[in-house]
Amino acid sequence: METEALAMAQEIDFSLFALFARATLTVKLVMLVLAIASIWSWSIIVQKAISYRLAQREAAIFDRAFWSGEPLDELFEKIGSAPDGASEKIFAAGMLEWRRSHRQDGGLIAGAQARIDRSMDVAIAKEAERLTSGLGVLATTGATAPFIGLFGTVWGIKTAFEEIAISQNTSLAVVAPGIAEALLATGIGLLAAIPAVIFYNKLSADSDKIVSGYEAFADEFATILSRQLDA
Repeated sequence: METEALAMAQEIDFSLFALFARATLTVKLVMLVLAIASIWSWSIIVQKAISYRLAQREAAIFDRAFWSGEPLDELFEKIGSAPDGASEKIFAAGMLEWRRSHRQDGGLIAGAQARIDRSMDVAIAKEAERLTSGLGVLATTGATAPFIGLFGTVWGIKTAFEEIAISQNTSLAVVAPGIAEALLATGIGLLAAIPAVIFYNKLSADSDKIVSGYEAFADEFATILSRQLDA
């Protein structure tokens, strides 16, 4: 009897596609949701990795131009008032406010330093928001995917026990397929959650590093303008 049950179990297809096809509608929906979340997460990971690398390259190029000794007015005229790069936008925000703070007679309007600082802070905040957009999806996927997969597993095991009760048969050939289908949901949940958590932490650290560079540049630029104001 036991040998016969083992032989029957060996004839069952335990491939991923077969397990998905045999699963109940609820478990299938859980698997599909987790698969979509995983694909969405990976698309964000790839897009952010590319955009962060471009941001770091742009910041390095602008930093060399800024410290090349070229007059700031000429550099501003070269990049324009609406540049594409993040570092250039922060620089342009400070320079625009610097120019607007001059009266027609050449004097400075009171409170120029504070307005310049706020202008650059606003530009930095916008760039920080752009850099971190989408990371919430990774955090949500990492936090919820295991529990969604666990729900699918619990539901699948419940269905398997119901089938056992109906068939009045507890042989391996009856029990194994249902348990395998149920555990597949948890496996997909972990497969979606683990990369999401790892890359969320990495990308968050990279984003903080880039924003810290913007803030350091803004402080240095503000110091240069402060000397001009004092003079």
